[in-house]
Amino acid sequence: MKKYNIGLVGVGAVGSEMIKVLKERNFPCGKVQVFASRERDEKILGETYHVLPATEDSFAGLDIVLFAGKTDVAIRLKDAVVKAGAKMIDNSRAFRQDPDVPLVVPQVNAEDLDWNKGVIANPNCTTAIMLEAVAPLHRAKRLRRLIASTYQAASGAGAPGLAELEEQMREHVEGRQPTVKAFQHQLVGNLIPHIDKFDETNWYTLEELKMRNEARKMLHAPELMVSCTSVRVPIARAHSESLNLEFEEDVTPEEAREILRGAEGVKLVDDPLNGGYPMPLDATDKYDVLAGRIRQDISRNDRKGLDMFVSGDQLLRGAALNAVEIAEHLVKRGLV
Repeated sequence: MKKYNIGLVGVGAVGSEMIKVLKERNFPCGKVQVFASRERDEKILGETYHVLPATEDSFAGLDIVLFAGKTDVAIRLKDAVVKAGAKMIDNSRAFRQDPDVPLVVPQVNAEDLDWNKGVIANPNCTTAIMLEAVAPLHRAKRLRRLIASTYQAASGAGAPGLAELEEQMREHVEGRQPTVKAFQHQLVGNLIPHIDKFDETNWYTLEELKMRNEARKMLHAPELMVSCTSVRVPIARAHSESLNLEFEEDVTPEEAREILRGAEGVKLVDDPLNGGYPMPLDATDKYDVLAGRIRQDISRNDRKGLDMFVSGDQLLRGAALNAVEIAEHLVKRGLV
């Protein structure tokens, strides 16, 4: 089997998860070279990697470079990766709305990989989790409108967000005033309906607007109506979403369940009488998006609306796993 030399830019939570997934899925790796802001030895998942500075001269001899770092780093190094002949799979927001860059979840739109020009973008984690469950329904019944409320874990804000939640939990138990640094307000015992900056023209946050813009691009549905409210919740890991869906065609909960039973990347968890429904605790460290609480929208007088609830591990399903699956599909389609 041919081996592929892999580069990884960024050694934070998502970068470490990418290395874990490459190993778990037995990706045919040759050399794996890790890059960051400075040279050092870094222990990742029990193995020591010699980390090199990420520069324009870093990528010769690499086939695929996974970016798990900051947006400005991805922008600065993009041309160097392409010039070196490698494929760049970027987890930042840098290129998601670039018309020359495919934005891909393989189970949703793997065919878009065929027109890549050397760069492929990973969507925002909430979009990736949502579309795993929504895209199969869209293909069958044609989605027209989507209302989403997201319940996003502290680790979605990176290692500082998770560390702050853990520190606040200790402080709360000990009766001390919680320390607030990473978030706008105390998170423990609270919910914060504010993730990313506000767009002062419509007062949605950028996190909420990503759901609309990315869903439209990936589903090739530029007129899709989407409204989202994003909420930070005191959960360590895994995002959840409440979705209200309107379709062009009639659809019943039974039809939706049957579609999702056969959908790759989705696990149907819909047995509410016996406590069977998606929860972030059950989605943590799992590849699949959990989908359930599927029911007819009773606010309508037709059969074109459904409500459902999904949970997915945003570091894994929404980021690292998706990046590795893109790499797998590049290999499968002979694009690298």
